[in-house]
Amino acid sequence: MQILVSNDDGIFSKGIVALSEALIEFGAVTVVAPNRERSAASHSLTLDRPLRTTEVEFPVAVKKAISVNGTPSDCVKLGLSSLLDSPADLIVAGINRGANMNVDVFYSGTIAAAFEGVLSGIPAIAFSLAHFAPDSDFSVARGWARTCVERILASGTESGFVYNVNIPYLPKDQIKGLRVTHLASVRYRDSYELRHDPSGKPYYWIRGEQVILDQDPDSDIMAVRQGYVSLTPIRVEMTDFQAIEKLREKGFSDSV
Repeated sequence: MQILVSNDDGIFSKGIVALSEALIEFGAVTVVAPNRERSAASHSLTLDRPLRTTEVEFPVAVKKAISVNGTPSDCVKLGLSSLLDSPADLIVAGINRGANMNVDVFYSGTIAAAFEGVLSGIPAIAFSLAHFAPDSDFSVARGWARTCVERILASGTESGFVYNVNIPYLPKDQIKGLRVTHLASVRYRDSYELRHDPSGKPYYWIRGEQVILDQDPDSDIMAVRQGYVSLTPIRVEMTDFQAIEKLREKGFSDSV
């Protein structure tokens, strides 16, 4: 199996090293990831400058590791089109430092990297650890990444959606198991804090307070809070088909 690994935290982040270590037993792993942190890059692509690649020494014995001066989406698209020696069978992104649940999936570069696989018809998995600290321990998450990949491969991989996996930051014996979930209903109260640089010039720094709108135990955020690994299938298809029918009933579609 040919496995392409990427992320949005950068090619030498602890999460991508842990993920690659978990995946090498399943096949030939090629890492193509940003040369620096690109969190919240979403699906952005680099159009205003050349993309440059550098093959790097990687802490895990992967087939190849390449850093790119671009976004996570750049990395996967470039990897699939130009950098892999053979076609990829699986795209895996992460392990992200910080959860990617609820509305955060629209901003995450890690989720976007996985979606690039889906857009190419390749099964894709995204892994995130529900902890933001730079010194986070990824050993438990690494084990759960291996377990989830085993289960997904054993059941038969499917394309058309991302397997979005979020892992609680808990000791191994405190994680209760795996729960299949849906995206939680969450809203952010966004605010921008006004600060000043050393020269006195103003700048803004985003802050946000998360408000959970429901307490459904089958939502991703509640499952993780209750000590479960959350697996949410996220589709590329975003069309609201019920809204289509309602709009047609209201006469929005003109007959030919």
